[in-house]
Amino acid sequence: MHTIRVWDLPTRLFHWLLAACVVGLIVTGSIGGNWMNWHLRLGYAVLTLLLFRLVWGFVGGHWSRFGSFVYAPSSLLAYLKGRGKPEHQVGHSPLGALSVFGLLLILAAQVGTGLISDDEISFFGPLVRFVSGETVSLATGYHKDIGKLLVLALVALHLAAIAYYKWVKKQALVRPMIDGDKQVPVSVRSARDTAGTRVLALVVLALCGWGVSELVSLGAAF
Repeated sequence: MHTIRVWDLPTRLFHWLLAACVVGLIVTGSIGGNWMNWHLRLGYAVLTLLLFRLVWGFVGGHWSRFGSFVYAPSSLLAYLKGRGKPEHQVGHSPLGALSVFGLLLILAAQVGTGLISDDEISFFGPLVRFVSGETVSLATGYHKDIGKLLVLALVALHLAAIAYYKWVKKQALVRPMIDGDKQVPVSVRSARDTAGTRVLALVVLALCGWGVSELVSLGAAF
């Protein structure tokens, strides 16, 4: 077995911050009332994190880059039939990659519709004024019902997959996302996780946060 750095620190922090924000969104959205102020703030935080992950998927550590876990259909089929390659045990497996992309897309849709949603009481997204009333109605319906259920379902699926890998396949997925290291059966490259990459991640995150702030301000300026 070989011990390698599979998840760089920025990727690990992204993972746990996103998890905390999603839990916070579910709780504040369910409570409602004045907690909706925090619901909006957490939504902006999730959008910032998603933008960061999009950029980090091209410039981050090797195993965090999209190129390391975009698989052909044949690879997915082989993995499902139990004929996966040893490299599939390092970063995201073909099945895990589908889960990751699915979760990111569903969260992006949830945040996007939230920006143009209106509860017709006291809270509305910052970009409501830029779309038609029909679009607002459709976005609000999706955000409150379909999107919320999809997020809950994917979170449940994510947790079930972690349990399955731990108890059935005997592969720990949580520990590497805490300390970054993983024992793998093949000799592969470690993800770059240096002071320089961490500074780069801070710059990327700051720029993403600035972009979201400008987007929100755009709605308030009209």
